[in-house]
Amino acid sequence: MTLATLPTDLQAAIIDLDGTMVDTLGDFDVVLNTVLAELALPRIERGFVEHTVGKGSEHLIRSTLHEVGADAALYPRAWALYQQHYRSVNGAHAHVYPGVAEGLQRLAARGLALACLTNKPTDFAMELLRRKGLHGYFGAVFGGDAFERRKPDPLPLLKTCEALGSTPARTLMVGDSSNDARAARAAGCPVVLVSYGYNHGEPVHAVDADGVIERLDQL
Repeated sequence: MTLATLPTDLQAAIIDLDGTMVDTLGDFDVVLNTVLAELALPRIERGFVEHTVGKGSEHLIRSTLHEVGADAALYPRAWALYQQHYRSVNGAHAHVYPGVAEGLQRLAARGLALACLTNKPTDFAMELLRRKGLHGYFGAVFGGDAFERRKPDPLPLLKTCEALGSTPARTLMVGDSSNDARAARAAGCPVVLVSYGYNHGEPVHAVDADGVIERLDQL
């Protein structure tokens, strides 16, 4: 299957958030370095953040502590500080990628049920979508804390399909990384990736997907 041969009878689309709809690197950069400053730890570079996001907040915080040589026992305190600061910063240093609103409008106009599925905590995801004016497109929003496992496990996609009332083979996954593609392949969903997101520092064109697009409104 390729982008040109995606199913024409799609029932739904599941869209990732960070790196797919919204560029949130600025938020992560500010929040993580604020937490590190309060813990009297060294700063991290934006490039590290870009290569590390996408696997959930817990992974991001533990990786950040490891990066600066901090004791892993600081994790509970770092987690509490992260929650506190992210809640206030959420969306302030982020922007919606070009073509996202138009792409969502086109998918909705085709009659597809839409869900946002992200490894970001659900509350943060819903608030970010609201602040960026994207929340109205989605019938469901599920974060990394919504199910027992996160992407790249297929469980979140399968559960989201259940919530949307769609079958996996007729549910398009749109994401930005190998996490999204691996989850989609395992769930039996077609998958398209955007070219501009956060793929852990790896070239997105090397990922096993049905196509790569420059903008969401190319779908």
